[in-house]
Amino acid sequence: MKRPNRRRRSPEIDPTTIKSSDLAQELPANLKRQVTAKRPTLGHVVPKNSQTRKFRANEGGSDSSQLRAQGQTRDSQRYNNPSNLKILGGSCRGRKLESPTVYLRPMMGKVKEAVYSTFTSFGLYDDVVAGSIKCRTRHLDIFSGSGSVGLESLSRGVRHCTFVDMAEDCCSTCKRNIEKCGFDGWNEGGVGSGIGEEGEPVAKVVCADAFRALRQPETVGIDPNAKYDLVTLCPPYEEIVYADLIDAVANSVLVTEDTVILIEYPVELGCMPHAIVREDGGVLVGVRNRKYGRTVIAMYIVNPTGAREDCQSRPEEFITI
Repeated sequence: MKRPNRRRRSPEIDPTTIKSSDLAQELPANLKRQVTAKRPTLGHVVPKNSQTRKFRANEGGSDSSQLRAQGQTRDSQRYNNPSNLKILGGSCRGRKLESPTVYLRPMMGKVKEAVYSTFTSFGLYDDVVAGSIKCRTRHLDIFSGSGSVGLESLSRGVRHCTFVDMAEDCCSTCKRNIEKCGFDGWNEGGVGSGIGEEGEPVAKVVCADAFRALRQPETVGIDPNAKYDLVTLCPPYEEIVYADLIDAVANSVLVTEDTVILIEYPVELGCMPHAIVREDGGVLVGVRNRKYGRTVIAMYIVNPTGAREDCQSRPEEFITI
């Protein structure tokens, strides 16, 4: 893991006193264009003719490798599991997950380990070991793919996770992985539960456009009154405009005070801003911005109250890396 050069430090900002009047009202120009982020023929992107990924009936070896576009159907009869996905921690540690038959770029294992170590330090799983008290954290996994990110949270004890993906194949694969991990149960509602009398499923899969789910959740079957403590966005780099994605999540009715938002983006994009102004005058404050190879993980906290003590503003990390 590489951290940004700390010689270029910015003045410290108290996340509880930061004001929208001190910030630029528009996102940087680099976020308003589609990014070109080509990737080499590694395991997380399955090449069309790769020696390590393509098999012949009665002989070994193959021709030179060539990348296939993300989202295209994968020949599951000729290619092995491209991601080798599995749960890294919690009650389902080591459980292998299915991959959909489209080409994906899932979060790398070393990145996921670092991310969930940070989430733990933020207190998102604090109640897991507190006797019979269940963790109250609710997770919204956007661009969920096979569901590996949200399932990792469920394995570590979060109360509920909603998975959102536009591809039907990804949604059906996610449902199978939920059943395989035993998260197809139901959370009882009632007084003191924090949810309605009718309760809710432990895991819910929504097949819908990510932007619509964030901006108009009621139209895709997500309760707009159900707030989430954690939102993760791992989009296909070249298929979205990050400014639109940031605007959608920052102003979504699904986030509330102290919601932690993770955004994965390619190093080719440049750098995310340290603070993002919401339409209602609130703010997203950057608390982490770490580079892992050619992948960068940015984390923000919405309208911080100071309740998450380890979730501190780190402007020095939000520099071009």
